[in-house]
Amino acid sequence: MSSLTFRQVSFSYDASAQGLLSKIDFGVSTGWTGVLGRNGAGKTTLLQLACGELSPREGSVFAPSHAVYCPQRTDTPMRQFGEFLDDTNGSAYRLRGRLGIEQDWLQRWNSLSHGERKRAQIGTCLWLMPDLLAIDEPTNHLDSIASRMIREALTSYHGVGLLVSHDRDLLDALCRHVLIVEPPKVSLRSGGYSTATSAVQAENKEAVEERKRLVREHRRLRREADVRRRHVERAEKAKSLHGVAPQDHDARFKARSARVTDGQTSKRLRQLDGRIRQTAEKRDAVHLRRSGPMGVEFSGELSTRNVLFRLAAAGIPLGGNRILMHGDLLMLPRDRVAVSGPNGSGKTTLIEKIVQALLIPMERVAYIPQEIPTEGSKSLLQQVRMMVSDRRGAVMRCVSRLGSDPEQLLDSGCPSPGETRKLLLAVRLADRAQLVIMDEPTNHMDLPSIECLEEALAAYVGGLLLVSHDQQFVQRLTTTQWEIVRDDPQGRRQSVHATVTGDGSSRSEMGERVDEQ
Repeated sequence: MSSLTFRQVSFSYDASAQGLLSKIDFGVSTGWTGVLGRNGAGKTTLLQLACGELSPREGSVFAPSHAVYCPQRTDTPMRQFGEFLDDTNGSAYRLRGRLGIEQDWLQRWNSLSHGERKRAQIGTCLWLMPDLLAIDEPTNHLDSIASRMIREALTSYHGVGLLVSHDRDLLDALCRHVLIVEPPKVSLRSGGYSTATSAVQAENKEAVEERKRLVREHRRLRREADVRRRHVERAEKAKSLHGVAPQDHDARFKARSARVTDGQTSKRLRQLDGRIRQTAEKRDAVHLRRSGPMGVEFSGELSTRNVLFRLAAAGIPLGGNRILMHGDLLMLPRDRVAVSGPNGSGKTTLIEKIVQALLIPMERVAYIPQEIPTEGSKSLLQQVRMMVSDRRGAVMRCVSRLGSDPEQLLDSGCPSPGETRKLLLAVRLADRAQLVIMDEPTNHMDLPSIECLEEALAAYVGGLLLVSHDQQFVQRLTTTQWEIVRDDPQGRRQSVHATVTGDGSSRSEMGERVDEQ
């Protein structure tokens, strides 16, 4: 079978009070289909239904028997990764070379960057050559070079492909169709991200105008009906013969005439009521896409300390005989620093060392790690559920303003990675942080949420330390860059160098000490 079909498929999780997907119908054939939707909309659920990892409550899924799901999380290697590494076939060699996958990655999985793990996941999936391949966020954690590797590798796949991604360029480059998930329904659109979303925006604009027109028409008809009802009430009085003398023929004639007129007016009023009902039904049937107030802010404060942290010059082991060398690193209360470097260069390891060297209390630090494991996501959700009502309400209002459904999130058994990130952000936003540390903050988050986060960080008054491959995000928010570069051809030794792009005050150079200001 070279196609995927959903027929009247409905699905809900046991813990959820409301259904996630309801009676959805669509069909796709060979080629890539992008899957779009806000965090928690059900994109991952749809992929798992397609691959048979979940079963619908109602309806049927008709899919190729050889289907593979590539998960969003990178906690553990795929079950067949070892076989892929051991395969001596020419095609396996070429695929490992194309994605830069090394032979010892399985043994040192825990020391790999999440970007390297993602390449390992996707390489394994392509090596399996499934008829249906569903990939969840393939470019999360990846630098520009690795993203290009992934795009080229995915271009070579010729089966039925489902692709969940917030990478607009990737969706435009690969996808022939886009499936937009808006619980409880989905809609299939032709073209990549740009074509499909432009069409949706145009349709939504038309729908907004049509709804406004129907609202105006409904109000006009009701006003007209009110006028006619007053005419009927006056006619009721006019047609009465009570108190009219039998010999008053003129009065009796007017009453009888009023009865005839009243009958006609009543008929027109009934017709008008019918038009009012029809207009209301048409108004309510106009589909407007989910919208609501967006935007959040950090209630941060400026530290009274001279220095937020100082990391003395040292070498940090990275695994596989690799080492990251750095001079003295320090950060001042107003500094806005970006840490950059290729996948596997030690950015996350450096951040973890910095967290250990902080000179301010951890309760004054909003630390958002690159990944939160499944158990950590469940624990965070339970922590929010146990909060006092006022605190929980503030957190969930923030989640809503980041574009996710608070009720659906609280009902879930385990939040998606994107929902987890929003939930942690919401908890940290109210902590009056003096330092915000974020490791790949845009990973897993939908586009409107990324824009909200960017606006909040731009207005934040404290220190900011970012690791991100999103260059637009970094360039807008930071003034200093700590770049990790390789000092030898084998990439065994790396060091940190700093450049200042604005009025940033922090400095770092190999072997140099920077005095506190």
